[in-house]
Amino acid sequence: MTAEAERFSMTDDPLVAAAREAFADAYVPYSEYPVGAALRAADGTVFVGCNIENANYSNSLHAEEVALAEAVKHGHTEFDRLAVASEAADGVTPCGMCRQSLAEFCDGDLPVVCDEGDEVTEYTLGELLPDTISLETLNDAAEQRGQR
Repeated sequence: MTAEAERFSMTDDPLVAAAREAFADAYVPYSEYPVGAALRAADGTVFVGCNIENANYSNSLHAEEVALAEAVKHGHTEFDRLAVASEAADGVTPCGMCRQSLAEFCDGDLPVVCDEGDEVTEYTLGELLPDTISLETLNDAAEQRGQR
């Protein structure tokens, strides 16, 4: 946990509850580690996702990316909060791939709430993924290559 992350007692947070409900639908015959995510759009609409495994692990879908895909499919590209929960209630955070996918649509100040059972820890996306790859960083790199 970073110095900036906040840990607080679990209350009846509806976004955490939605993430917990989502992991019940996970398909995890290989890891047996169900994860759920609930992503809230700027207008308050909540999109949920669960992990869906494949025998070829690299083709597995993560809960956060399933929730994000569902939101984008329905025309939402602005988000204000994400909750992630696992059946283990171990404070799971989004993996690097999911962090980068979220960064495509979210600023670094997006709150990411990680379920630990009776408590949650809240990070910002920027804490979890500093120096993200973005259109700006790609344009800067292209510009630098052009200056050589």
